[in-house]
Parts: sequence; structure tokens; C-alpha cells
Amino acid sequence: MPSGRPRFDDVEVGAGAGAGNLLGREAPPPRDSLRPVLESVDVLGLSIKTFGVFFALSFLAWGALTSRRLRELGKPAEWATEMVFVAIAGGLVGARLYYLVQNSASLHGSLLANIFGGSGLVWYGGLLGGAVAMIAWARWRGFLGLALLDMAGYGLALGYAVGRIGCQVSGDGDYGKASGLPWAMGYPHGAVPTAPGVTVQPTPIYETLSMGLVAFGLWRLRDRLRPGLVFALYLVLAGLERFLVEFARRNEVVLGGLTAPQFESLGLLVAGLIWIGVVVSRTGSLRAEGVPA
Repeated sequence: MPSGRPRFDDVEVGAGAGAGNLLGREAPPPRDSLRPVLESVDVLGLSIKTFGVFFALSFLAWGALTSRRLRELGKPAEWATEMVFVAIAGGLVGARLYYLVQNSASLHGSLLANIFGGSGLVWYGGLLGGAVAMIAWARWRGFLGLALLDMAGYGLALGYAVGRIGCQVSGDGDYGKASGLPWAMGYPHGAVPTAPGVTVQPTPIYETLSMGLVAFGLWRLRDRLRPGLVFALYLVLAGLERFLVEFARRNEVVLGGLTAPQFESLGLLVAGLIWIGVVVSRTGSLRAEGVPA
């Protein structure tokens, strides 16, 4: 998601072209992520941000998956629509507030203007805001329990994978560090453009592929693991994925060579591992009752 990252105007072109020169040959021409990157599309005279399109698609995908699971559990499938709207509202509020707190030193103007103006959404803030909103909804519907948590596990993984496609298509600044790798790309026409000739690691692609596989795996395990363990496994895998991909991204180091998202990811990973460990110690098995080894 956009977070006010700087342009790559001050990065030397050698990050992309220099790799070829070091090998004694001409560097290949820089590759764009798309030709051109689609920051927005025009529909009936309206300019629609492509990131927003995939943001909406991520919730639609999650809603479709949730609807199917609700039917499997004997619950009303229309609850999925309610859950999507509640999660969107809570997620947007949380993501925006997290961004404002994270960037409070660089903000100008009144609090109200900063809340409703400009750009900036942070994934972990959206996760927290969406979780609070969903807990309130689940208590109202009498559906607050481990089954809801497991639904959140594969739903969050799928939504994240789809949302990162929007980051890739729009070139919103969530790409990685300057790189000369064979698959490195330039985003000169993105919402947060790279400088001409600079290629960077396409970290949104890494995250779409990895979290898409996580979503698929968790969905397959939905009836095989004890209640709550699908969500615990999501915490472990999502935390591990974000921790590793941060080494290729451009976020600032805060302590010990690690970024703030890496510390947050370690928190998710440790929480998931503790959860799994407690279940194993109490039951001796991760498998749901009645599921053969």
C-alpha cells in the first residue's frame, strides 16, 4: 500500500545497468513492470485507480471464499456480505490511523485534514482495525469463536495476495531495492515512479505468489486441523513471509538491521508458534478429531 516512499530519482542507474558492465558486456535495457504501468484507468470519463480496483477485488475474493465456508458450516451465506463491509470499514480506518501515527513527525496541517486528505495506508493497521471491527460484528451475530478465526486465516492470505497484484500493476512504491537481478523491473510510470534506467526487485510479485500458496494450503487444511490452528498457522506463515521479503524491500532499518515490519512479523510468527505449541501440549496432535493420520 502507498506509504509516502520517495522516488528513486536519487538512485544511481548503476544499480540496474552496472550489473551488466561488471560482466564486461552491455547491460540489457531496463524492464518495466508493465508497459506502461497502469496507475489508473478511465471508465466513462472517470479515472479509477488500479490499486483501488484490486483492493476491492481482494475483498470480493475473500467474500466468495467466506460464503462457501459459511455454507459448509451451516451458517447463512449472506453473512459473508456483512463481514466484507465490516472488514473494509474497520480496515480502512485502522490502516489510515496507523499511517498517521507512523508518519506523525512529517505531517502538516490540522488533524482532520490529515485523516481525510492525502494518501497512505499501512497493512498492519488495516489488519488491526479490521480485526476489531470483525470482533464487534461476531459478538453481535453470536459467531465469535475459533471457526471465525480459521476463516480469517485463509481469507487474509488470499486478500493479501490479490491486493499485491494491485501494488504491482499501479507501481505504488511497494517494490523493492535497486537490483540487477535478471527479473528486476523498472516502474517509471508508476504511482511512485523509479528513475529512468533503474531496476528494482518486484517484491509485490514475490508476495502474491507466496501468499497465494499460503491461502491455498490453509484452505486445504480447513477440516484437517483442530479449530483455531489454521489461523495459528497463518500467523506463522504470514509472519515468516513478510520477515523474509523485507530484506528485499526499501523500508528503513530501525534496530539491529531489521525494519519495523520485520519486528511486527516476528511478533505474529512467535504468537502462532506458541499457539501451536500449546495445542500440541494439551492434545498431543494437530489433527482434527476423526481425521486419520
